[in-house]
Amino acid sequence: MKQQTRTMQDSIATAKTLSEALPYLQRYSGAVVVVKFGGNAMGDDEAMAEFARDIVLMRQVGVNPVVVHGGGPMINEMLTKLGIKSEFVRGKRVTDKATVEVVEMILSGLVNKRIVQAINDQGGRAVGISGKDDDLMVCEADDPELGFVGRPVEMNVQVLRDLYNAGIIPVVAPVATGMADNETFNVNGDTAAGAIAGALQADRLLLLTDVSGVKNAEGVVMTQITPEEIRQMTADGVIAGGMIPKTETALMALDQGVRAVTILDGRLPNACLLELFTDHGAGSQIRSTEPRVKPRIRR
Repeated sequence: MKQQTRTMQDSIATAKTLSEALPYLQRYSGAVVVVKFGGNAMGDDEAMAEFARDIVLMRQVGVNPVVVHGGGPMINEMLTKLGIKSEFVRGKRVTDKATVEVVEMILSGLVNKRIVQAINDQGGRAVGISGKDDDLMVCEADDPELGFVGRPVEMNVQVLRDLYNAGIIPVVAPVATGMADNETFNVNGDTAAGAIAGALQADRLLLLTDVSGVKNAEGVVMTQITPEEIRQMTADGVIAGGMIPKTETALMALDQGVRAVTILDGRLPNACLLELFTDHGAGSQIRSTEPRVKPRIRR
């Protein structure tokens, strides 16, 4: 009898959660949400499956998710096996000719197809592409110090619209073509996600990381931040290291019309669902306007 009572209580709690999610489900129906997937969760089969379930659920309730992924740990592992030393400048990998070939092999091959397979295993329909496909992302060198690290200068996102309008979840590897023939660039995963979100005029950009969010000088995670606060915290040295490319991406995406950007802990169970469909949210949301919870009424 006690077990039956617990089961009923769990079911009631689940039903209550679903009911409370209604305004958020209405709010994001038809919305484009770009999700940058990265960090240590990529190397964990259980975490990968959980992420894939969340993405499939988002698609099931009418959200148009676009997944952009990194793959740093896998790249590091392969470079080590091949005896190629990695160097980083301002949080970005220095990429020579030998390295960019390994990067493309790991990102467009191993990592991309693992994510596609995980989504398909959960009942979704995913297709993996890279920034080279249909000239999705055309780059030029970001900095001579970084070698073949690209900065997007031209975005052609119709292929992504075609995919999600057909009910397919695009999974994008951050490898891009250059302005010259046979030119390949490695693009920082956060940078690629921001450029894609901006070009799509996405409703939301979610940057999944291995940290809980943007912290203030006291080490407390800030749940709501304005672009002006981000700039001041960066100038004061509060935002530093690997967080700088993420906040720079957030500001760029907002400037290009993305409604809001959230930097959140991808290690949290169901992090994307927490952020989109609950009152609590997750991580640090960066936006210029007040959040709107009540859905628009379409007449």
